[in-house]
Amino acid sequence: MTDAARREETAKVSLLYDPRVRGIAFQALLLAFVVFLVYEAVTNALTNLNQQKIATGFGFWDTVSGFDINQALIDYSATSTYGRAFWVGLLNTLLVASIGIVLATFLGFAIGVARLSSNWIVAKLSMIYVEVIRNVPLLLQLLFWYNAVLKPLPEPRNSIVMPAASLGAPHALATALCAALGLAGWFAYKRAKGAEDSTATMAMATLGSIAMALAAAGWLFYGGLLRFAGESGVFLNNRGLILPRPSALAGFGLVVGALALGLVGAFLFRSWARKRQEATGKQAPVGLASLALIVGLPALVFFAAGSPIEWAYPQRSRFNLQGGLQVYPEFVALLIGLVTYTAGFIAEIVRAGILAVSKGQTEAAHALGLRPGPTLKLVVIPQAMRVIIPPLTSQYLNLTKNSSLAVFIGYPDLVQIFTGTVLNQTGQAVEVVALTMLVYLTISLTTAAFMNWYNARKALVER
Repeated sequence: MTDAARREETAKVSLLYDPRVRGIAFQALLLAFVVFLVYEAVTNALTNLNQQKIATGFGFWDTVSGFDINQALIDYSATSTYGRAFWVGLLNTLLVASIGIVLATFLGFAIGVARLSSNWIVAKLSMIYVEVIRNVPLLLQLLFWYNAVLKPLPEPRNSIVMPAASLGAPHALATALCAALGLAGWFAYKRAKGAEDSTATMAMATLGSIAMALAAAGWLFYGGLLRFAGESGVFLNNRGLILPRPSALAGFGLVVGALALGLVGAFLFRSWARKRQEATGKQAPVGLASLALIVGLPALVFFAAGSPIEWAYPQRSRFNLQGGLQVYPEFVALLIGLVTYTAGFIAEIVRAGILAVSKGQTEAAHALGLRPGPTLKLVVIPQAMRVIIPPLTSQYLNLTKNSSLAVFIGYPDLVQIFTGTVLNQTGQAVEVVALTMLVYLTISLTTAAFMNWYNARKALVER
C-alpha cells in the first residue's frame, strides 16, 4: 500500500473512532473529574469549618506552644512556638529514619549473606530470624522492646553503672589457655574447610569458630588485658542511657576540618583505585587507606590539638541523675524495632539478589583462584546490586513511614508532636494533616530520587 493510499484511508476514519483523539478526550474528562472532586472537597471543608467557627490558615504557627518535648535536637522550651515544635518533630523523625536505614542495611546484608552460608547452624539461625521477624507485626515488636525489655530496668537511684575499663598486662596462664583453645579452634576450622561438605564437617567448622571466638573473648575479658574498676560515668536505667556530655573547646574545628579532608581524600583514593584496577587489574588497599584517612587523620589532629573536648559527667542525686547526655528508652525501642523488622525484609532481598547471579560467575572466579570472600565481594555482590537496589528503595521508604508508629511508645516524632499535640491544641486539622502529608511525601520522593540515581550508576552498561 502506497503512502497516498494510507493517507486516504486515515482521512476516512471518523474523529469519534480516532484512537489519538479519543485518548486525549478521555484524559481531559478524567482531569476535569479530578479537579471537580478536589473543588468539592475543599468547598465542603471550608463550609464545615465556617459553620463550626474554626479559623483556617497558618496563623497558629507563631503562637506559643505551652508544652515541653523531652528530646529536642534544637533549642526548645514551653515558651517556643508551634512552628518550632514542628521542626523538633521533623528532626527527630529524620534522626531515627537516617540511623535506622544505615543499621538496617548492614544487618540485612549480613543476615541475607548468612542465609546462603554453607554453615548449617548459621543458615538456619538466619532463616529463623527472617521468618519470625517478618511475621510478627511491627507494632507488637515496638511494644515488646519498650515494655518488656526497657521498662523493667531499675529506677534511676538503682541504675546499672558501667565500670571504667583500662588496659593491663595479661596473665600468663590465662593467655596460654586461651591461645591453646584458639589454636585448636583454628585447626578444626581449617580441617573442616578442606574436607568435603557433610554434616560432620559443618559441625566441626561451627565448633572451631565458636572456640576461636571464646578464646578471643576469654583472653580479652578474663585474661587480664582489660581491667574494670571505678565508674565510667555511664548509667543505665528505665529512663534511658545517661552518658557523659561532650562539649567542644578551641581547636575542635581543626578536627572537623581533618575529618572532612579525610572523607574527600578517601573518596578520591577510592575513585583512583577503581580506575587503576579496571585498567591494570591491580587492587589497592582501599579499606585500610580509607580507615587511615577517615579515622587516623582526625585522631592525630585531635591529639595534636590537645584533645579539644570537655566531658560533663552525670552526677548522682538522691532520686535521679543530674547532667550528662540522655538517650531515651523510647528512641532506643523505636530504633531497635525498625532496624530488626526492616532488616528481615532486606535480608530476603539480598538473598534473592545473590541467587539471581549465575553460578557460572562464582565458578569462574574460583577457577581464577579467588577465595570465597573476595568472590562474594568483587564478583557476586556488584552484580547482585542491580537486582537488590530497586526493592531496597521500597524498604527505606517503609522504614521512614513506619517511624510514625512512635506515637504508641511515646517517642516525640513528627506525628506525635505535630499531628497529635499541636492538632489537639489548635484544632487546625486540615492544615496540620496536610503539612504532615507533604513532609512525608517530600521525604519519600527525595529518597526515591537518590536511590534511582544510585541505581542508574549501578545499572549494567552494554557496549
